[in-house]
Amino acid sequence: MTIGEGDSLPDFTLPTDDRGEIGKANLAGKPFVLFLYPKDDTPGCTTESIGFTGRLADFRKLGVDVIGLSKDDLKKHAKFREKHALEVTLASDVEGDFIEALGSWVEKSMYGKAYMGIDRSTFLVDADGQVVRVWRKVKVPGHVDEVLEAARVHVS
Repeated sequence: MTIGEGDSLPDFTLPTDDRGEIGKANLAGKPFVLFLYPKDDTPGCTTESIGFTGRLADFRKLGVDVIGLSKDDLKKHAKFREKHALEVTLASDVEGDFIEALGSWVEKSMYGKAYMGIDRSTFLVDADGQVVRVWRKVKVPGHVDEVLEAARVHVS
């Protein structure tokens, strides 16, 4: 299954490095950005997370929360946050069930070898829990600004 624009997010509850846990229930009534990234402290993931942190005040002015999600555990998230002074919430889906439900657990290839991994993807979700924009196979440069502009249009 792949979640697309117009779909509701499936129910989820995930532990976070700073809030205890986050889920569909405690996000109800609030728009949010959920960005999925492959691995803490790798170049693209670090650039993306720092980018969202740098624009977090702009998202918050719109009433939009920003949550990063990977399969890394909370200990890795805490080190990642501290090392790069990240302010976005980092959620953990170690088992990958929610990531898979979003359609973001995909076959990838590196050096001719196939493996399963997280598709760098972003979901903009409105206050009703409806997905209003989806970005798949995200290229990091310019992405945060594009998501912020979409948030201005779709959820503010």
